[in-house]
Amino acid sequence: MRVGVLTGGGDCPGLNAVIRAIVRKGVQSYGYGFTGFRDGWRGPLEGYSMPLDVPSVRGILPRGGTILGSSRTNPLTLDGGVRRIRENLAKDEIDALIAIGGEDTLGVASRLWGEYGIRCVGVPKTIDNDLSATDYTFGFDTAVNIATEAIDRLHTTAESHMRVLVVEVMGRHAGWIALHSGLAGGANVILIPEQRFDTAQVCAWVESRFQVRYAPIVVVAEGAVPRDGELVLKDGSRDAFGHVRLSGVGEWLAKEIERRTGKEARTTVLGHIQRGGTPSAFDRWLATRFGLHAVDAVRDGDWGTMVALRGTDIVRVPLDTATAKLKTVSPAEYAEAEVLFG
Repeated sequence: MRVGVLTGGGDCPGLNAVIRAIVRKGVQSYGYGFTGFRDGWRGPLEGYSMPLDVPSVRGILPRGGTILGSSRTNPLTLDGGVRRIRENLAKDEIDALIAIGGEDTLGVASRLWGEYGIRCVGVPKTIDNDLSATDYTFGFDTAVNIATEAIDRLHTTAESHMRVLVVEVMGRHAGWIALHSGLAGGANVILIPEQRFDTAQVCAWVESRFQVRYAPIVVVAEGAVPRDGELVLKDGSRDAFGHVRLSGVGEWLAKEIERRTGKEARTTVLGHIQRGGTPSAFDRWLATRFGLHAVDAVRDGDWGTMVALRGTDIVRVPLDTATAKLKTVSPAEYAEAEVLFG
């Protein structure tokens, strides 16, 4: 059997660990051959591929990014997209695909199997940790560690100058990175997409922090929205899956805090720093296990499934279920953190 592998969407620490595990187990345990498709769904769409074997995956376990490249290409929106994928898979004699990605990449895989019979297995990847079918996704732990280290460093400069520091982290629809890093880093305010925030209340928390001679740290997810305002966008453009480009809520909030409180405020946008660099030990462990179990799903012919973490077990769930809804921060979980605000 020859298996195609692709990585789609934003890059993420741990992708190479998945690729390595898939190839090593597939070759050594089952005698499979592997082809890597470059740049997400653009690879099978354009026939852009590379050979994958054991020597080609040596040494990539600790490397960030993906040796296959990635993109946000959506073949389902292109004329003849599915036909072109079929033709290129046939040309490369591909029997099945392992797609590694988030809701968009896996949504394509789900439809390719469910509607067109193209044999697919999914591996969940998103630093936002917002896929509901799995307890954790790899990349999330690394992103939280990076954000927490940044917050730790910002505490000292904030206190040296007695100014507000607003830290903008990733999180389009789910505030998991903001919540986890904010709690771990001792932030004084955490703002997430799931709960519209009251700017006046944020300013009150800021003021209360200054009253005890400490400089406040505000952590805000990029998708957080003020109660009396709109989502802050970088521009009006959209990607192939219809997502707008987010950025700027941190800068907007810092200006509002300065205007309303008279306190100096600065913004740090972590952006792609959260995606880059070597994956944490937990993400390497999880990504490796996902890869090993994805090959088992191929061996079993369990098409249209995604591997997922439940407790400490790796299980399989239907792709259409895995991508049906996002996992978001509940009001109860956010209420736990609110006790520490101000």
